[in-house]
Amino acid sequence: MSTPLRAALAEDEPYNLKRLARLLREQGCEIVAELEDGLAVMEWLEGGGDADVLFLDIQMPGLSGLEVVAELEGRFPVVFVTAFAEHAVKAFEQAAVDYLLKPVSAERLAMTLERLRMARVPSAETPVRPSGPFRYPVKAGEGIVLVDLSKTTHFEYEDGSVWAHANGRLRTTWKSLAEAEAALEGHGVMKGHRHLLIRPEAIVGLKPLDSGRLLVRLAGGAEVEVSRGAAPQLKKRLGLD
Repeated sequence: MSTPLRAALAEDEPYNLKRLARLLREQGCEIVAELEDGLAVMEWLEGGGDADVLFLDIQMPGLSGLEVVAELEGRFPVVFVTAFAEHAVKAFEQAAVDYLLKPVSAERLAMTLERLRMARVPSAETPVRPSGPFRYPVKAGEGIVLVDLSKTTHFEYEDGSVWAHANGRLRTTWKSLAEAEAALEGHGVMKGHRHLLIRPEAIVGLKPLDSGRLLVRLAGGAEVEVSRGAAPQLKKRLGLD
């Protein structure tokens, strides 16, 4: 039987704190600290506090979660908890393992815990694939975070790197579009032109341009051009052929 994950929680709203603690216990975690704000987290750390993971609310009085994690210096993994989806990009920049949106669901929490548990398992002869949505790596400071492909609209190659557009512009670990295509093979991403990959499910509209090109509008408002060579396949994929 595996050793339970030791979790510390920081949340300034008592109801949310108790609820998250209950959900974690129900999924086999040991709660080592329940902290009411950022200053309490710092005091706990100064007193030798330790955990396998810290669930950290972003918006707290005194010190925000983002300010607290800057002081951690990678001592242990952090999962941000927030009521605002736009804070996800800040979580990536701070190299958080994951982020959870309030109200936290048991199903989404289970995915986060599985990722944390797998990170603790030594490599074996037969690798275990994580379940849940397909994720790809992006750079965050000196670390790496994993982003849901389902949250992504498109990928662009620029300045020697492939950039993902997922609630912001994120730098992936891929150095060429061919490398990105190989990693994303089988996950429905299509080529828009030699520097562009598109997730068709993110398309909300399109308009024909001259020479057979298409102007494609994506969720979130971004617009990209699709080449004449790629346009027929994209239209077929969308059922417009």
